Amino acid sequence: MPGHREVGVAGLGVMGSAIARRLVRRGRAVRVYDVRPDAMTELAREGAVPSGSPARLAEAATVILSLNTAEIVEQVAFGPDGVLSAAPGGVLVIDMSSIDPGRTRQFAERAAKLGAAWVDAPLSGGAPGAERGELTLMLGGDEEHVERALPVLGALATRLTYLGPAGSGQLVKSVNQVLVGCGFAALAEAAALVRAAGLAPRQVLTALTGGRADSALLQEFFVKFAEADLTPTGRVSNMVKDLEAARDYACSAGVPLPVTTAVSELHRWLTAAGHGDADNAALMHYYVPPEVRP
Repeated sequence: MPGHREVGVAGLGVMGSAIARRLVRRGRAVRVYDVRPDAMTELAREGAVPSGSPARLAEAATVILSLNTAEIVEQVAFGPDGVLSAAPGGVLVIDMSSIDPGRTRQFAERAAKLGAAWVDAPLSGGAPGAERGELTLMLGGDEEHVERALPVLGALATRLTYLGPAGSGQLVKSVNQVLVGCGFAALAEAAALVRAAGLAPRQVLTALTGGRADSALLQEFFVKFAEADLTPTGRVSNMVKDLEAARDYACSAGVPLPVTTAVSELHRWLTAAGHGDADNAALMHYYVPPEVRP
């Protein structure tokens, strides 16, 4: 059995780094892997241990994946030097990426055949939520595997909901992203109106607080959008991926998503314009003249 207290983290982007940092600060022994050595070096300064390959992460009892696509998840987990490439018995993989529910079910089945466990735990709350240990997690997988994941995930989240078999968490994350993505687009339009009128964003937020338009999204992001603050919290390209995954599932279920489709196309425009790696507040590039952008 791998080291019981150790946790591996594969993928050190904005989210993966925040997850690893939180676990280190909570006293966990954390191994990290990323294709970018500098990302591992940065986490090593905070106490994490760099690994030379995903396979080395399997020396930990639990391995968290925070990756961009199902293809990358498959390579990191099942590739020639992947987490589950050698003697994976007893390893618990917690996939905190946002990927297709169908692929997740396939990965869980493959892991089971290798003697490993697989839990899908997509998140909401972004990097700030991970740093504070206040994420919202949507959990799918065998109930016993989810129970085993809770001691680690409890350090990252304040709300954890078990939803059913593998892929269930990913499906609910798609619902979450439809609401968030469309909400971001509405926030950007409202923020553009506020800027055009010359109103103070914080005063507008105060006026809206407590009314029907109030929400966690409004409180966290309205001023950020109005000020075109591009401090990283999540990437435009990831929103494109998530909204398109929701559309794909909706098509298979015969459910029309016209608003989601429009918002997805807006994010595609931003990506084509070179803003794919930018924060979601880059939506303001659609409305704010270039001469007044930060």
